[in-house]
Amino acid sequence: MDNKLKNKIKHTVRYLAVDILESVENEGAYSNLLLNKVIQSEKLSPKDAGLLTEIVYGVIQRKMTLDYGLSAYIKDPKKQLSWVTNLLRVSAYQMVYLTKVPDHAVLFDAVEIAKAKGHAGVASYVNGVLRNVQRNGLRDWKTISNAKKRISVGASLPKWLVAYFIEKIGIEETEKMAFSLLEDPFVSVRLQSNALSREEALELLRSDGYDVVPSPISPSGIRINGGKIVDSPLFKDGILTIQDESSQLVAPVGELEKDFLVLDSCAAPGGKTTHMASYLSASENGKVIALDMYEHKISLINQNAERLHVSDRIETRVMDAKEAGESFAPESFDVIYVDAPCSGLGLMRRKPEIKYVKNAQDFLDLHQEQLLILDSVSSLLKKGGRLVYSTCTLTKEENQMTVQTFIGNHAEFAIVPIHADYLDKKSFTPEGFVQIYPHDYGTDGFFISCMVKR
Repeated sequence: MDNKLKNKIKHTVRYLAVDILESVENEGAYSNLLLNKVIQSEKLSPKDAGLLTEIVYGVIQRKMTLDYGLSAYIKDPKKQLSWVTNLLRVSAYQMVYLTKVPDHAVLFDAVEIAKAKGHAGVASYVNGVLRNVQRNGLRDWKTISNAKKRISVGASLPKWLVAYFIEKIGIEETEKMAFSLLEDPFVSVRLQSNALSREEALELLRSDGYDVVPSPISPSGIRINGGKIVDSPLFKDGILTIQDESSQLVAPVGELEKDFLVLDSCAAPGGKTTHMASYLSASENGKVIALDMYEHKISLINQNAERLHVSDRIETRVMDAKEAGESFAPESFDVIYVDAPCSGLGLMRRKPEIKYVKNAQDFLDLHQEQLLILDSVSSLLKKGGRLVYSTCTLTKEENQMTVQTFIGNHAEFAIVPIHADYLDKKSFTPEGFVQIYPHDYGTDGFFISCMVKR
């Protein structure tokens, strides 16, 4: 293959998809960040950017399903070069799941990519495997007799995680949750300004051509089913901001008043911070002090605060939340929020690589990290104040166990059951916590608890 043709192939969507998947799988790169970087550096058209995004996320979401399906045509997958595996995944995904992409285009590009990355022998092998897929389809996971393995392969969720959730919520709910993760995530926005009701915002968005519906769980949330919301005047004017619906439930739990001093101890990128600030009044000295360990994340909070017109009620500091107890006066905050570092399993629909890189030890390690943060901030809360602890994960070690352990170590704190009539009863645990699973409402999975200092 001559260098001119080889260089041309390196800039095709499918070649770029293989490279991104290689970086995600072998170097631990974040798919969303790498996608944005490649789309910008390659100056891709909206159409090509959309196809690249669809392929990368689709392959990651269905990696185990694709590998099982391809196994009928691959003698020894462990001896196969990593990039060949990802090229086959990329090609099979398009042939099986993207009906608008013609097989001949997929096959042609696959062979050319194999020549560019390898040699004629590899190209012949890739062509042979994909011709079999074209003739016979992928091996059918639905015929697997073992239920755990069938769910694991069909939903592309590691078997140990399937077993973990079956023990926690039962096999039927686990199956619903696992397959719901393959669905496209909703784009949702939150109404930031009190100057406009949700009904008025919905009417204005519809008049501008957006397909929108009210969130089924957040009183200030709106789902976007069609239209690029960042182009909306309401978004540009800071009246709306993008935020997952389950995340929108956190700020109200603090029952904030206009003159409160609030600590948001794990604040970036600022979605919940700006929501908290919307309840406060700068003229009455209401303020959120928002912490994060990294300067670039603090910059994101400041940018969000500026766009949403609440920068006069937000003060940011670069600080590890575990050191907060040494940096502020005791009993100085009316409400403290800890949206703790966690395994992020509630985000598996949005960040599919999470499910392949976590292990059970991570849950226990993060449990200890979470306790250190809660211990650090506990002395800073006024008597009668609320401590709101939340995560975007689904594990008992990081959620219920963290709260119960903290309460056991701090007799001055008690659990306050959360009441929210806009949530289904299934979203409340016996202790009065909120636990939302991804399949409950099609949102991110989320855990919220509230404690009061006596």
